[in-house]
Amino acid sequence: MYYPEPISKLIDSFTKLPGIGPKTAVRLAFFVLNMKEDDVLDFAKSLVSAKRELTHCTVCGHITDQDPCAICQDETRDSSLICVVQDPKDVIAMEKMKDFSGRYHVLHGAISPMDGIGPEDINVPSLLNRLKDEEVEELILATNPNIEGEATAMYISRLVKPSGIHITRIAHGLPMGGDLEYADEVTLSKALEGRREL
Repeated sequence: MYYPEPISKLIDSFTKLPGIGPKTAVRLAFFVLNMKEDDVLDFAKSLVSAKRELTHCTVCGHITDQDPCAICQDETRDSSLICVVQDPKDVIAMEKMKDFSGRYHVLHGAISPMDGIGPEDINVPSLLNRLKDEEVEELILATNPNIEGEATAMYISRLVKPSGIHITRIAHGLPMGGDLEYADEVTLSKALEGRREL
């Protein structure tokens, strides 16, 4: 079907988003066309603003508009406890349950040889540097409970174990093959409570 070029470009832009197929992209594009111009401008500004103003914390790797991030700056948090997660979305999921008072380290991915992603492609080196500089007593490995997440947890565990830091893995209250960001607070809380040593 033929659409004028501006609509085609808009549809094309929506299809680049995860989980948005061609039909949904068309529906979204036409929804945007029916919005008030001010709302469309606000939407466009918020997209540009998020892209320009957000960065990654140089300490933990979480998304932030200040560096270091608010969690790393918070002196009431337990700096002897670091929870290692794959994505910034996972930090937000953990924070929603309000049970964790330690700090985080965001890997920005997981080891996946099939996809050509090795340990050097994720935020492991900065984690190792943190463990040298900070007085960490426990490292909680909260990578996703799938093959890549497990491989990443085992790799980090083998690297860190000789240092004497207590290493735990969140329990599998989460379904295998699932993502942390989609778990509810109760499931996450139980998984954190039932973490085990590796």
